[in-house]
Amino acid sequence: MEANKVLDAKGLACPMPIVKTKKAMNELESGQVLEIHATDKGAKNDLAAWAKSGGHELIKHEEDDAVLKFWIKKG
Repeated sequence: MEANKVLDAKGLACPMPIVKTKKAMNELESGQVLEIHATDKGAKNDLAAWAKSGGHELIKHEEDDAVLKFWIKKG
């Protein structure tokens, strides 16, 4: 998956992954993709809900060892 920007939110507890994601998304153009790496298990539900409520699209997420990876396309 090709991302325009990668956000490292590993080791951060809720709500910091969302706060950092929101900030990073503000720097992207509509249609661009943000790749997020997080270790907080709550990020899975939080990011999916945040993306939906913000009009963004959670394209894909996967788990690589203990790292959760998300790709969100800016709406």
